[in-house]
Amino acid sequence: MSEEETEISRVKIRFVIDGLGKAEGELVRHLAPRTIDTIVRNLPIEGRTALWKEEVYFEIPAKIGEEKAKSTVEKGTIAFWPMGSAICVFYGETQPYSPVNVLGEITKNLKLFSKVKSGTKIKVEKSG
Repeated sequence: MSEEETEISRVKIRFVIDGLGKAEGELVRHLAPRTIDTIVRNLPIEGRTALWKEEVYFEIPAKIGEEKAKSTVEKGTIAFWPMGSAICVFYGETQPYSPVNVLGEITKNLKLFSKVKSGTKIKVEKSG
């Protein structure tokens, strides 16, 4: 695969968490192309975090249905939760409340999410 194709299929993003720092992630387009295109078009996106078990999530202004939705995820997964119109980051062994569209993974600083408190401001932007 050429570098250009890799760039198109993978989107590097950064999570900026108020008062805590930054984490890096990567969206892998083939996992959920429509969902990822919608989210990338809307970047940067800001929200207020909510917590569920070992998951941080925040609502975004996008209504997207299920796309290759999964009910189990790996630690470090970045996903979109159609039922709650939210971007989720799974920092522990938790499984989603209901099926999520898997978008990619956190590539750097996953442990940051374990320190997030409910209501913290979070921003997702393109990086690189």
